[in-house]
Amino acid sequence: MLLSKDGDNRTNSNYKGEIVLMAQMQWANALSTRPSLEAAVADAVERAASLLKAPADLALVFISSAFTSEYPRLLPLLQERLSETTVIIGCGGGGIIGMTQEGQMQELENSPALSLTLAHLPGVSVKGFHVVAEELPDLDSPPDTWIDLIGVSPANQPQFILLSDPFSSGINDLLQGLDFAYPGSVTVGGQASGSSMPGRSGLFCNNRLYRSGMVGVAMSGDIVLETIVAQGCRPIGKPYVVSKGERNIVLELDERSPLEVLRDLIESLSDADRQLAEHSLFIGVVRNEFKQDLEQGDFLIRNLLGVDPKVGAIAIGDRVRSGQRIQFHLRDAQTSAEDLEWLLQRYQKQTQAHPTAAGALMFSCLGRGEGLYGQPNFDSQLFSRYLSDIPLGGFFCGGEIGPVGGSTFLHGYTSVFGICRQP
Repeated sequence: MLLSKDGDNRTNSNYKGEIVLMAQMQWANALSTRPSLEAAVADAVERAASLLKAPADLALVFISSAFTSEYPRLLPLLQERLSETTVIIGCGGGGIIGMTQEGQMQELENSPALSLTLAHLPGVSVKGFHVVAEELPDLDSPPDTWIDLIGVSPANQPQFILLSDPFSSGINDLLQGLDFAYPGSVTVGGQASGSSMPGRSGLFCNNRLYRSGMVGVAMSGDIVLETIVAQGCRPIGKPYVVSKGERNIVLELDERSPLEVLRDLIESLSDADRQLAEHSLFIGVVRNEFKQDLEQGDFLIRNLLGVDPKVGAIAIGDRVRSGQRIQFHLRDAQTSAEDLEWLLQRYQKQTQAHPTAAGALMFSCLGRGEGLYGQPNFDSQLFSRYLSDIPLGGFFCGGEIGPVGGSTFLHGYTSVFGICRQP
Protein backbone atom coordinates (compact mmCIF):
# COMPACT_ATOMS: atom_id res chain seq x y z
CA MET A 1 0.00 0.00 0.00
CA LEU A 2 1.18 3.51 -0.81
CA LEU A 3 0.32 6.39 1.49
CA SER A 4 -1.06 9.12 -0.75
CA LYS A 5 -0.71 12.88 -0.29
CA ASP A 6 -4.25 12.94 1.08
CA GLY A 7 -3.14 10.60 3.85
CA ASP A 8 -5.18 7.58 2.81
CA ASN A 9 -3.84 4.18 1.72
CA ARG A 10 -4.17 3.40 -1.97
CA THR A 11 -3.12 0.34 -3.91
CA ASN A 12 -0.53 0.94 -6.58
CA SER A 13 0.37 -1.61 -9.28
CA ASN A 14 3.92 -0.25 -9.38
CA TYR A 15 4.46 -0.61 -5.64
CA LYS A 16 7.91 -2.10 -4.99
CA GLY A 17 8.06 -2.27 -1.21
CA GLU A 18 8.79 1.36 -0.28
CA ILE A 19 6.43 3.42 1.88
CA VAL A 20 6.20 7.10 1.00
CA LEU A 21 5.22 9.31 3.95
CA MET A 22 4.12 12.84 3.19
CA ALA A 23 5.49 15.40 5.65
CA GLN A 24 2.66 17.36 7.22
CA MET A 25 2.09 21.06 6.68
CA GLN A 26 1.76 22.92 9.99
CA TRP A 27 0.55 26.41 10.89
CA ALA A 28 0.50 28.25 14.22
CA ASN A 29 -0.59 31.74 15.30
CA ALA A 30 -0.05 33.81 18.41
CA LEU A 31 -1.61 37.19 19.23
CA SER A 32 0.24 39.37 21.72
CA THR A 33 -1.11 42.47 23.45
CA ARG A 34 2.08 43.40 25.29
CA PRO A 35 2.50 47.20 25.14
CA SER A 36 6.27 46.95 24.58
CA LEU A 37 7.36 45.95 21.07
CA GLU A 38 10.22 43.79 22.41
CA ALA A 39 7.85 41.99 24.78
CA ALA A 40 5.18 41.55 22.09
CA VAL A 41 7.65 40.03 19.60
CA ALA A 42 9.19 37.74 22.22
CA ASP A 43 5.75 36.62 23.41
CA ALA A 44 4.37 35.96 19.92
CA VAL A 45 7.47 34.12 18.67
CA GLU A 46 7.73 31.95 21.78
CA ARG A 47 4.09 30.88 21.70
CA ALA A 48 3.84 30.39 17.92
CA ALA A 49 7.11 28.42 17.78
CA SER A 50 6.08 26.18 20.67
CA LEU A 51 2.79 25.42 18.90
CA LEU A 52 4.47 24.80 15.54
CA LYS A 53 7.14 22.38 16.80
CA ALA A 54 8.83 22.44 13.38
CA PRO A 55 11.07 24.83 11.41
CA ALA A 56 9.16 27.85 10.11
CA ASP A 57 9.43 28.40 6.36
CA LEU A 58 7.10 31.41 6.38
CA ALA A 59 6.26 34.10 8.94
CA LEU A 60 3.31 36.49 8.50
CA VAL A 61 3.28 39.42 10.89
CA PHE A 62 0.51 41.98 11.32
CA ILE A 63 1.18 44.81 13.74
CA SER A 64 -1.08 47.49 15.17
CA SER A 65 -0.68 51.06 13.96
CA ALA A 66 -0.17 51.92 17.65
CA PHE A 67 3.43 50.81 16.99
CA THR A 68 3.84 53.01 13.88
CA SER A 69 6.89 54.86 15.20
CA GLU A 70 8.54 51.51 15.98
CA TYR A 71 7.98 49.81 12.60
CA PRO A 72 11.73 50.08 11.72
CA ARG A 73 12.57 47.95 14.79
CA LEU A 74 10.15 45.09 14.06
CA LEU A 75 12.12 43.04 11.52
CA PRO A 76 15.42 43.08 13.43
CA LEU A 77 13.58 41.86 16.54
CA LEU A 78 11.89 39.08 14.58
CA GLN A 79 15.09 38.03 12.82
CA GLU A 80 16.85 37.62 16.17
CA ARG A 81 14.31 34.94 17.08
CA LEU A 82 13.54 33.26 13.76
CA SER A 83 15.70 31.21 11.42
CA GLU A 84 17.55 33.15 8.73
CA THR A 85 15.82 30.93 6.15
CA THR A 86 12.33 31.99 7.26
CA VAL A 87 10.62 34.26 4.71
CA ILE A 88 8.93 37.15 6.52
CA ILE A 89 6.17 39.38 5.14
CA GLY A 90 3.58 41.55 6.87
CA CYS A 91 2.17 45.03 7.33
CA GLY A 92 0.65 47.48 9.75
CA GLY A 93 -3.07 47.54 10.42
CA GLY A 94 -5.78 49.54 12.15
CA GLY A 95 -6.93 46.30 13.78
CA ILE A 96 -5.19 42.98 14.35
CA ILE A 97 -6.60 39.42 14.34
CA GLY A 98 -5.12 36.32 15.94
CA MET A 99 -5.26 33.57 18.56
CA THR A 100 -5.09 34.29 22.28
CA GLN A 101 -3.08 32.20 24.70
CA GLU A 102 -6.31 30.35 25.54
CA GLY A 103 -6.77 29.43 21.87
CA GLN A 104 -9.63 31.87 21.20
CA MET A 105 -9.86 34.03 18.09
CA GLN A 106 -9.75 37.74 18.84
CA GLU A 107 -10.10 40.92 16.79
CA LEU A 108 -8.37 43.88 18.44
CA GLU A 109 -9.41 47.06 16.66
CA ASN A 110 -8.19 49.94 18.83
CA SER A 111 -5.35 48.69 20.99
CA PRO A 112 -1.69 47.67 20.58
CA ALA A 113 -1.38 44.13 19.25
CA LEU A 114 0.88 41.90 17.17
CA SER A 115 -0.26 38.78 15.33
CA LEU A 116 2.38 36.28 14.18
CA THR A 117 1.63 33.27 11.99
CA LEU A 118 4.37 30.70 11.46
CA ALA A 119 4.04 28.01 8.79
CA HIS A 120 6.03 24.82 8.20
CA LEU A 121 5.58 24.09 4.50
CA PRO A 122 7.23 20.84 3.37
CA GLY A 123 7.37 20.48 -0.39
CA VAL A 124 6.66 24.19 -0.88
CA SER A 125 9.00 26.80 -2.32
CA VAL A 126 8.44 30.21 -0.68
CA LYS A 127 9.58 33.46 -2.30
CA GLY A 128 8.99 36.99 -1.01
CA PHE A 129 8.93 40.01 -3.33
CA HIS A 130 8.44 43.78 -3.36
CA VAL A 131 7.30 45.77 -6.40
CA VAL A 132 6.32 49.38 -7.04
CA ALA A 133 3.95 50.76 -9.66
CA GLU A 134 6.80 52.08 -11.82
CA GLU A 135 8.15 48.53 -12.26
CA LEU A 136 4.89 47.01 -13.46
CA PRO A 137 4.71 45.95 -17.12
CA ASP A 138 2.13 47.43 -19.43
CA LEU A 139 -1.13 45.48 -19.33
CA ASP A 140 -0.61 44.62 -23.01
CA SER A 141 2.74 42.96 -22.23
CA PRO A 142 3.14 39.18 -22.61
CA PRO A 143 2.99 36.88 -19.56
CA ASP A 144 6.79 36.47 -19.48
CA THR A 145 7.26 40.10 -18.42
CA TRP A 146 5.12 39.52 -15.33
CA ILE A 147 6.87 36.22 -14.60
CA ASP A 148 10.26 37.96 -14.80
CA LEU A 149 9.00 40.65 -12.41
CA ILE A 150 7.86 38.17 -9.75
CA GLY A 151 10.67 35.68 -10.37
CA VAL A 152 8.50 32.56 -10.03
CA SER A 153 7.59 30.04 -12.73
CA PRO A 154 3.89 29.41 -13.33
CA ALA A 155 4.61 25.69 -13.81
CA ASN A 156 3.94 24.87 -10.14
CA GLN A 157 0.89 27.16 -9.97
CA PRO A 158 2.04 29.44 -7.14
CA GLN A 159 -0.42 30.76 -4.57
CA PHE A 160 -0.02 34.43 -3.59
CA ILE A 161 -0.45 36.48 -0.44
CA LEU A 162 -0.27 40.16 -1.35
CA LEU A 163 -0.13 43.28 0.84
CA SER A 164 -0.08 46.84 -0.47
CA ASP A 165 0.30 50.42 0.60
CA PRO A 166 -3.10 52.19 0.31
CA PHE A 167 -1.51 55.39 -0.99
CA SER A 168 0.46 53.77 -3.82
CA SER A 169 -0.96 53.12 -7.27
CA GLY A 170 -0.63 49.90 -9.21
CA ILE A 171 -2.47 47.35 -7.09
CA ASN A 172 -5.25 46.76 -9.63
CA ASP A 173 -2.75 46.42 -12.47
CA LEU A 174 -0.72 43.93 -10.43
CA LEU A 175 -3.81 41.83 -9.70
CA GLN A 176 -4.67 41.74 -13.41
CA GLY A 177 -1.07 40.88 -14.27
CA LEU A 178 -0.92 37.99 -11.79
CA ASP A 179 -4.22 36.59 -13.08
CA PHE A 180 -2.88 36.84 -16.64
CA ALA A 181 0.57 35.33 -16.04
CA TYR A 182 -0.47 32.70 -13.48
CA PRO A 183 -3.84 31.30 -14.61
CA GLY A 184 -5.37 29.08 -11.96
CA SER A 185 -3.35 30.61 -9.13
CA VAL A 186 -5.12 32.23 -6.17
CA THR A 187 -4.27 35.62 -4.62
CA VAL A 188 -5.51 36.91 -1.25
CA GLY A 189 -4.44 39.82 0.92
CA GLY A 190 -5.20 43.40 1.79
CA GLN A 191 -4.08 46.99 1.97
CA ALA A 192 -2.18 48.21 5.03
CA SER A 193 -4.28 50.46 7.25
CA GLY A 194 -4.13 52.64 10.33
CA SER A 195 -2.36 55.65 8.83
CA SER A 196 -4.01 58.66 7.19
CA MET A 197 -0.77 60.00 5.73
CA PRO A 198 1.35 58.72 2.80
CA GLY A 199 4.73 57.37 3.84
CA ARG A 200 3.54 56.18 7.23
CA SER A 201 2.30 52.74 6.25
CA GLY A 202 4.46 49.76 7.03
CA LEU A 203 5.12 46.91 4.58
CA PHE A 204 7.58 44.23 5.67
CA CYS A 205 9.38 41.79 3.40
CA ASN A 206 12.34 39.72 4.60
CA ASN A 207 14.84 42.20 6.03
CA ARG A 208 13.31 45.42 4.66
CA LEU A 209 10.68 47.91 5.75
CA TYR A 210 8.93 49.55 2.78
CA ARG A 211 6.76 52.65 2.86
CA SER A 212 5.20 52.23 -0.59
CA GLY A 213 4.37 49.69 -3.26
CA MET A 214 3.35 46.08 -2.70
CA VAL A 215 4.92 43.12 -0.93
CA GLY A 216 3.94 39.53 -1.40
CA VAL A 217 4.87 35.91 -1.07
CA ALA A 218 4.57 33.22 -3.74
CA MET A 219 4.12 29.66 -2.45
CA SER A 220 4.74 26.98 -5.08
CA GLY A 221 4.43 23.22 -4.77
CA ASP A 222 2.43 21.07 -2.36
CA ILE A 223 -0.04 23.72 -1.23
CA VAL A 224 -3.65 24.61 -1.99
CA LEU A 225 -5.05 28.05 -1.17
CA GLU A 226 -8.86 28.18 -1.01
CA THR A 227 -10.90 31.31 -0.44
CA ILE A 228 -14.07 32.63 1.10
CA VAL A 229 -14.93 36.16 -0.07
CA ALA A 230 -17.79 37.57 2.00
CA GLN A 231 -18.94 40.86 0.46
CA GLY A 232 -21.80 41.21 2.93
CA CYS A 233 -24.65 42.14 0.58
CA ARG A 234 -28.01 40.76 -0.53
CA PRO A 235 -29.67 41.40 -3.88
CA ILE A 236 -32.92 43.33 -4.24
CA GLY A 237 -35.17 43.44 -7.27
CA LYS A 238 -34.00 41.55 -10.34
CA PRO A 239 -30.94 41.56 -12.60
CA TYR A 240 -30.87 44.19 -15.36
CA VAL A 241 -28.88 44.25 -18.58
CA VAL A 242 -26.69 47.28 -19.24
CA SER A 243 -28.00 48.32 -22.63
CA LYS A 244 -25.75 51.39 -22.78
CA GLY A 245 -22.69 52.26 -20.73
CA GLU A 246 -19.51 54.31 -20.92
CA ARG A 247 -16.50 53.80 -18.63
CA ASN A 248 -18.09 53.61 -15.17
CA ILE A 249 -21.36 55.33 -16.18
CA VAL A 250 -24.52 53.28 -16.71
CA LEU A 251 -26.64 55.16 -19.25
CA GLU A 252 -29.39 52.58 -19.86
CA LEU A 253 -30.71 49.49 -18.04
CA ASP A 254 -33.01 47.26 -20.07
CA GLU A 255 -33.26 50.25 -22.45
CA ARG A 256 -34.64 52.44 -19.66
CA SER A 257 -33.19 55.27 -17.64
CA PRO A 258 -31.22 53.75 -14.70
CA LEU A 259 -32.59 56.40 -12.37
CA GLU A 260 -36.15 55.51 -13.39
CA VAL A 261 -35.39 51.82 -12.79
CA LEU A 262 -33.94 52.64 -9.39
CA ARG A 263 -36.91 54.79 -8.35
CA ASP A 264 -39.35 52.01 -9.26
CA LEU A 265 -37.27 49.48 -7.36
CA ILE A 266 -37.09 51.60 -4.19
CA GLU A 267 -40.83 52.15 -4.25
CA SER A 268 -41.32 48.37 -4.22
CA LEU A 269 -39.19 47.86 -1.09
CA SER A 270 -40.35 47.51 2.49
CA ASP A 271 -40.04 50.55 4.75
CA ALA A 272 -36.96 49.08 6.43
CA ASP A 273 -35.20 48.34 3.15
CA ARG A 274 -36.16 51.75 1.77
CA GLN A 275 -34.43 53.40 4.73
CA LEU A 276 -31.41 51.13 4.31
CA ALA A 277 -31.18 52.04 0.62
CA GLU A 278 -30.66 55.69 1.56
CA HIS A 279 -27.11 54.95 2.80
CA SER A 280 -26.25 51.31 2.05
CA LEU A 281 -27.14 50.75 -1.61
CA PHE A 282 -24.59 48.97 -3.81
CA ILE A 283 -24.27 47.50 -7.29
CA GLY A 284 -23.56 43.82 -7.95
CA VAL A 285 -21.91 43.11 -11.32
CA VAL A 286 -22.53 39.55 -12.55
CA ARG A 287 -19.20 37.82 -13.25
CA ASN A 288 -20.44 34.79 -15.21
CA GLU A 289 -22.22 35.96 -18.34
CA PHE A 290 -23.71 32.54 -19.00
CA LYS A 291 -25.06 31.63 -15.56
CA GLN A 292 -28.81 32.06 -15.27
CA ASP A 293 -29.59 31.04 -11.67
CA LEU A 294 -27.58 33.61 -9.75
CA GLU A 295 -26.62 33.25 -6.10
CA GLN A 296 -24.21 34.73 -3.56
CA GLY A 297 -20.67 34.76 -4.89
CA ASP A 298 -21.79 35.40 -8.47
CA PHE A 299 -21.64 39.19 -8.03
CA LEU A 300 -18.75 41.60 -7.73
CA ILE A 301 -20.04 44.27 -5.33
CA ARG A 302 -19.18 47.85 -6.19
CA ASN A 303 -20.11 51.26 -4.76
CA LEU A 304 -22.92 53.33 -6.23
CA LEU A 305 -21.02 56.60 -6.63
CA GLY A 306 -23.80 58.93 -7.70
CA VAL A 307 -26.64 59.78 -10.05
CA ASP A 308 -27.13 62.38 -12.78
CA PRO A 309 -30.76 63.55 -12.57
CA LYS A 310 -30.51 65.38 -15.90
CA VAL A 311 -29.86 62.28 -18.00
CA GLY A 312 -30.93 59.62 -15.47
CA ALA A 313 -27.50 57.94 -15.42
CA ILE A 314 -25.76 56.32 -12.47
CA ALA A 315 -22.03 56.04 -11.75
CA ILE A 316 -20.55 52.94 -10.14
CA GLY A 317 -17.11 52.04 -8.79
CA ASP A 318 -16.04 49.90 -11.76
CA ARG A 319 -16.05 49.93 -15.55
CA VAL A 320 -19.21 48.70 -17.27
CA ARG A 321 -20.00 47.66 -20.81
CA SER A 322 -23.10 46.92 -22.80
CA GLY A 323 -24.45 43.42 -22.28
CA GLN A 324 -23.31 43.08 -18.68
CA ARG A 325 -25.88 42.21 -16.03
CA ILE A 326 -26.09 44.13 -12.77
CA GLN A 327 -28.35 43.94 -9.74
CA PHE A 328 -28.85 46.40 -6.89
CA HIS A 329 -27.79 45.19 -3.42
CA LEU A 330 -28.23 46.25 0.19
CA ARG A 331 -25.81 45.85 3.09
CA ASP A 332 -26.40 45.81 6.86
CA ALA A 333 -25.14 43.83 9.86
CA GLN A 334 -27.71 41.05 9.53
CA THR A 335 -27.12 40.69 5.80
CA SER A 336 -23.37 40.64 6.33
CA ALA A 337 -23.66 37.92 8.99
CA GLU A 338 -26.01 35.80 6.88
CA ASP A 339 -23.77 36.17 3.83
CA LEU A 340 -20.67 34.95 5.66
CA GLU A 341 -22.53 32.09 7.33
CA TRP A 342 -23.97 30.91 3.99
CA LEU A 343 -20.49 30.95 2.42
CA LEU A 344 -18.98 29.06 5.36
CA GLN A 345 -21.71 26.42 5.17
CA ARG A 346 -21.12 26.04 1.44
CA TYR A 347 -17.35 25.75 1.91
CA GLN A 348 -17.80 23.17 4.67
CA LYS A 349 -19.97 21.01 2.41
CA GLN A 350 -17.64 21.36 -0.57
CA THR A 351 -14.56 20.34 1.41
CA GLN A 352 -15.93 17.40 3.39
CA ALA A 353 -13.73 15.01 1.41
CA HIS A 354 -10.58 17.12 1.93
CA PRO A 355 -8.09 16.73 4.77
CA THR A 356 -8.39 19.30 7.52
CA ALA A 357 -7.01 22.71 6.59
CA ALA A 358 -3.70 23.57 8.23
CA GLY A 359 -4.11 27.32 8.67
CA ALA A 360 -6.05 30.37 7.59
CA LEU A 361 -5.67 34.12 7.10
CA MET A 362 -8.39 36.76 7.50
CA PHE A 363 -8.38 40.13 5.72
CA SER A 364 -11.34 42.19 6.91
CA CYS A 365 -12.48 45.70 6.09
CA LEU A 366 -12.16 48.44 8.70
CA GLY A 367 -15.88 49.03 8.05
CA ARG A 368 -16.80 45.64 9.51
CA GLY A 369 -15.90 44.46 12.99
CA GLU A 370 -17.53 45.93 16.08
CA GLY A 371 -18.61 49.06 14.22
CA LEU A 372 -20.87 47.00 11.97
CA TYR A 373 -22.01 44.22 14.27
CA GLY A 374 -22.10 46.01 17.62
CA GLN A 375 -20.04 43.20 19.16
CA PRO A 376 -16.39 42.13 18.92
CA ASN A 377 -14.85 39.13 17.15
CA PHE A 378 -17.94 38.40 15.04
CA ASP A 379 -16.46 37.28 11.70
CA SER A 380 -13.54 35.35 13.22
CA GLN A 381 -15.71 33.51 15.73
CA LEU A 382 -18.27 32.64 13.05
CA PHE A 383 -15.39 31.25 11.00
CA SER A 384 -14.26 29.10 13.94
CA ARG A 385 -17.78 27.77 14.45
CA TYR A 386 -17.68 26.12 11.04
CA LEU A 387 -13.92 25.55 10.68
CA SER A 388 -12.71 24.77 14.17
CA ASP A 389 -9.15 24.14 15.36
CA ILE A 390 -7.61 26.09 12.48
CA PRO A 391 -5.08 28.77 13.53
CA LEU A 392 -6.18 32.14 12.15
CA GLY A 393 -4.25 35.38 11.78
CA GLY A 394 -4.89 38.60 9.92
CA PHE A 395 -5.74 42.29 10.12
CA PHE A 396 -8.33 44.96 9.33
CA CYS A 397 -7.56 46.40 5.89
CA GLY A 398 -8.06 49.54 3.88
CA GLY A 399 -9.11 47.27 1.00
CA GLU A 400 -9.32 43.49 0.73
CA ILE A 401 -7.91 41.27 -2.04
CA GLY A 402 -9.68 38.12 -3.17
CA PRO A 403 -11.13 36.32 -6.21
CA VAL A 404 -14.70 36.56 -7.51
CA GLY A 405 -15.77 34.63 -10.57
CA GLY A 406 -12.26 33.52 -11.49
CA SER A 407 -10.62 36.98 -11.36
CA THR A 408 -8.96 38.82 -8.48
CA PHE A 409 -10.20 42.19 -7.24
CA LEU A 410 -9.65 44.82 -4.60
CA HIS A 411 -12.80 44.95 -2.47
CA GLY A 412 -14.36 47.11 0.23
CA TYR A 413 -16.54 46.18 3.23
CA THR A 414 -15.46 42.56 2.71
CA SER A 415 -13.93 39.75 4.75
CA VAL A 416 -11.60 37.55 2.71
CA PHE A 417 -10.39 34.27 4.17
CA GLY A 418 -7.45 32.37 2.67
CA ILE A 419 -7.44 28.73 3.80
CA CYS A 420 -4.28 26.66 3.27
CA ARG A 421 -4.02 22.89 3.07
CA GLN A 422 -1.96 20.21 1.38
CA PRO A 423 -3.14 18.82 -1.97
